Amino acid sequence: MAALFARISAPFYSRTVFARAMSEAKVLVTRQVPDSFIAPLLQETSIKVIPGGRDAMPKQKLHEMVRGVDGILCTLCDRIDESVLRAAGSSLKVVSTMSVGYNHIDVEACKKQNVAVGYTPDVLTDATAELAVALLLATSRRLFEGALSLRMGQWGSWDPTYMLGKGLKGSTVGVMGMGRIGQAVAKRLLPFGVEKMLYSGRAAKPEIDYADFVSFEQLLERSDFIVVTCALTAETTNLFSSEQFSTMKNTAVFVNVARGEVVDQAALVQALKSNQIAAAGLDVMTPEPIPTNHELVQLSNCVLVPHIGSAEEQTRLMMGQLAARNIVAALKQESLPTPVPGT
Repeated sequence: MAALFARISAPFYSRTVFARAMSEAKVLVTRQVPDSFIAPLLQETSIKVIPGGRDAMPKQKLHEMVRGVDGILCTLCDRIDESVLRAAGSSLKVVSTMSVGYNHIDVEACKKQNVAVGYTPDVLTDATAELAVALLLATSRRLFEGALSLRMGQWGSWDPTYMLGKGLKGSTVGVMGMGRIGQAVAKRLLPFGVEKMLYSGRAAKPEIDYADFVSFEQLLERSDFIVVTCALTAETTNLFSSEQFSTMKNTAVFVNVARGEVVDQAALVQALKSNQIAAAGLDVMTPEPIPTNHELVQLSNCVLVPHIGSAEEQTRLMMGQLAARNIVAALKQESLPTPVPGT
């Protein structure tokens, strides 16, 4: 594994990149990534790559680094708003994010300034769906809680009621947001013997014949497991609050692999503490990283993982390269491979 990591992680930006002429197009990559991730950029002799650091770039530093650049390859940690666009100036032609979500980019402001916006859909679907299933199973079967009990020497003789969890066989699973990732999650869960698959969203999808479209309220009332995969929008912000948790079964397991802001986190804490719902598994939360003294971290019926839905080797490689190809296409005045819808 160490050898594999070394092969993926190194070398970082080639020294030759910085020797290129100042007249060439400049692209800021806001985070340090392996050369292989941005190979489409490095292969273009007309592009100079300006690398960021290992950690997320502070806003003031971002303002300084974007001055005069032609393109920005960012991550979901970077808020690309009007102030950043102003700091970049008229040279900026494209912003491409290494993520499927793009709520961190002011898309309307980019459109007004004729800045193309790209993102990386599809390539992370399978990895995120796999993580959602893993998180659901870890939460429902109390894997983290059981492992901690063992490590702390609390595992005694066999007990008929020790660490009892909830199984998928014969259950009803509800998916909120039946897009690419939602469908991939549903298809992976059906072979576990799920009796009924439900989904809710803006509209029914006739091509989906393995799940029933229901209202949001029906999904909450009927589901034993609820998996959230919807996009973060104005309509879905705090979609799950006290009212929604009180509508769920008190045996329900809630899993979120979408965005933390889809959930009213204080309401979720209360629902878990009062056993209004049985358990929650979260790959996303607010803020990120979440403080280690946060109430969610202290709850035994809440499984937390550090936003690793797309953290799979080939997936991250494909995300980086697709984000880079969006940049290259824009600088060549070609259509982006994956433009943000409506741009």
